[in-house]
Amino acid sequence: MTGVRNTVRLALAALLAASPALAHTGGSNGYAVITAERDAVRYSLTLWPAALPAGIGHTIERARAGDGVSREQLLDVVRTKVTLVAQGRRCAAGPGAISPSTPPAESLTLVVRFACGADVRDLLVRDDLFDTFGSDYHTLARIDVPGRTTQFAFTPETRETRVTLDAGGRGTASFVGLGIEHILTGWDHLLFLLGLLLRGGGWLSLTKIITAFTLAHSVTLALAVLDVVAVPDRLVEAVIALSIAVVAAENLVLTPVVSRRWLVSFCFGLVHGFGFSSALRELGLPSHGLLLSLFGFNVGVELGQALVVAVALPALVLVRRTRWERPMIRSASLAILLVGVVLFVERTLF
Repeated sequence: MTGVRNTVRLALAALLAASPALAHTGGSNGYAVITAERDAVRYSLTLWPAALPAGIGHTIERARAGDGVSREQLLDVVRTKVTLVAQGRRCAAGPGAISPSTPPAESLTLVVRFACGADVRDLLVRDDLFDTFGSDYHTLARIDVPGRTTQFAFTPETRETRVTLDAGGRGTASFVGLGIEHILTGWDHLLFLLGLLLRGGGWLSLTKIITAFTLAHSVTLALAVLDVVAVPDRLVEAVIALSIAVVAAENLVLTPVVSRRWLVSFCFGLVHGFGFSSALRELGLPSHGLLLSLFGFNVGVELGQALVVAVALPALVLVRRTRWERPMIRSASLAILLVGVVLFVERTLF
């Protein structure tokens, strides 16, 4: 029982330290639309105060309420942390404006016009917003130049991309990295997967479980991002929490569950795919450019998931059929169940 209590305490500590708002995004996201307009570039950035550090969040809230000083502070962040270079010459940041969203949304859109002095044919974009918004921040960007639209995920490791009229940027590769980070920091998805693997059975059963989860979330990720199916985020997050609790509770039942585990994995995997889509859906990318970004993001999710499985499975195999197997499954499942129930209540009622 001491091991069970310690596991539960650790689970609670992890739950309290994590933010539900960031459960599916691998950190906080800003959504940028960068549009070349002959000899200028229009840069539009949408932010959500709840997903950013408290100081920045409060500044956004004050700007939404009409505070001029806060408005200029935020516009200056864009002017100083976003660099645009056309044909080798840096574009000059000019006038800016804000566009608060209509209730109940709490986002704020910052718009800054950069003057480039000549028609934009070759555009270098550098994003250093992480220096202000934190290292877990990402900018998901749509870049529109005449005759071409491309996408790019700016992170602290990938701060620059170049777009010309003749070639696209390195968008797909950047979304692979975003997908990897998304799954590795999406602790609710990982808890669900771990809960499935705890009583997954032999190698064939485990392969069926992982394959079913992969196929299911890949299908709904594509459907959601392409706007074929729309499901409210609040409902998705609540059902994801419920899936964690259901799988953990099933692990605590003494009767075998292996034979139908792949079906549980598939059904709840459909819901998790909608959760994965939140990192891309808000950007409003055109379909012809979105397909490559979606492919890259999904590949990244699968690579990250494969890494987690590669680490978890050997550990589970080591304790399989030993005297530690049953206590390990019960204590881990009890902790996961507790986290799932708390998340479900929080996401349903608050």
